[in-house]
Amino acid sequence: MSFEITVDALEDLARGAAFLGTGGGGDPYIGRLYTQEAVRRYGAPRILPLADVHDDMRIASIAGFGAPTVQVEKLIRSDEAEFAFRRLESLLGHRIDAILPVEIGGSNSMLPLMLGARLGLPVIDADGMGRAFPELQMNCLSVNGMRATPLVVVDEHLNHAIIDAGDDRTAERLTRALAIEMGLRVFIACFPGTGLQVKQAAIGGTLSVALGAGQAIARGRRAGTPVQAVVDYLCGAEPYRYARVLFEGKVVDLERNISAGFSSGVCRLESLEESDSRAEVLFQNENLVVRVDGQMRAIVPDLICIVDRETAEPIPTHALRYGQRVSVLGLRAPTQMRTAAALNCFGPMAFRLPEPFSPIEEIAE
Repeated sequence: MSFEITVDALEDLARGAAFLGTGGGGDPYIGRLYTQEAVRRYGAPRILPLADVHDDMRIASIAGFGAPTVQVEKLIRSDEAEFAFRRLESLLGHRIDAILPVEIGGSNSMLPLMLGARLGLPVIDADGMGRAFPELQMNCLSVNGMRATPLVVVDEHLNHAIIDAGDDRTAERLTRALAIEMGLRVFIACFPGTGLQVKQAAIGGTLSVALGAGQAIARGRRAGTPVQAVVDYLCGAEPYRYARVLFEGKVVDLERNISAGFSSGVCRLESLEESDSRAEVLFQNENLVVRVDGQMRAIVPDLICIVDRETAEPIPTHALRYGQRVSVLGLRAPTQMRTAAALNCFGPMAFRLPEPFSPIEEIAE
């Protein structure tokens, strides 16, 4: 059954989406602001469950693309996304019936809602990965046969280009090169397809889970246990069903750089307890692996989320700072993200990590 996302729900939704975004997917505060404005002006967008999507519906996605650190400084005008979407419709020769979030992240889950409000289109309660990833082809849509192209990329001046590549890895390289030239904060309209394709490839219910996670954090704050509240909620939420605290500590060292169109680095932590235990989290836009005292505790595609220890506020990689007291949480990736084909596309080897994939729940045992 479809439902509406109201202005009052956006704060919880943005917070929960930032949590599932594993440090990436755009800034949740900025995403919430432009979505609130659109909802107030045009009305609340309708959220369409994946099961209610008709096979012959025409679907496409909209997303921000680039480096999160740059996206905080170059704010959205809002008409870039609509421009890219309309240009894609013109290329396809037909109107698009519904919008599919390509990933769940602080801003990239908000952008489809903003555009859905502006255009009066439903937004599907699903996405391509159940988290955020830095590269275009790193999602279950690509793994299961949907193509990202034809793709429209546009900057804040409405300069735009059309990408039509032989495969999604090539589309990523071409789009990344354009994004670098355009200032590393662009928007893309992509993944045109049918409702049948989306039902076969996407991960359902993730907008609902993001909203539920944000609401769990809010309840936990009132009770004084926000971190445990979101862990408890996610342990019972499909398609995740497993979450745990992996480390609690203080940020004592941080390396971050922007290269090749990504924000990459490592965050080092030391325990808040009376011990010399240490942890490190490697990231490329999103958190990729956490090691505690040299031992891997979670690795992509499983989710690694860094939150404020007292409030459970998700901390994007671009907002990590020396001295922050944080909890590092691990979350089981959806089943579709753990197939052999999926791991080949966005498992540890795709990021040149030395460890093979091991499910977080097995590591814990």
